[in-house]
Amino acid sequence: MSLQNTMKALADPIRREILNLLKGGKMTAGEITEHFPVTAASVSRHLSVLKEADLIRDKRDGKFIIYELNASVLEEIMLWITDLKGEKNAEPDQEK
Repeated sequence: MSLQNTMKALADPIRREILNLLKGGKMTAGEITEHFPVTAASVSRHLSVLKEADLIRDKRDGKFIIYELNASVLEEIMLWITDLKGEKNAEPDQEK
């Protein structure tokens, strides 16, 4: 996983909303597309970016592709941000 790819993926509001949708469970691309006023091709591209960032996983089920969150990557990001925040909070104490 590249942090740069992850941050790029999270920068787009549609991709963040896709992640929110997948919090509720697995969905097909068609089910995801129903939630957005964009083309299926556009949603497909967003799904590709999320997959490249390892934020989602996909699995073929017959003629459908089922998408789900990859929670382990999200946990790594949260730990990194928490650690970063913790170091920032420690700086004022060190100056005293």
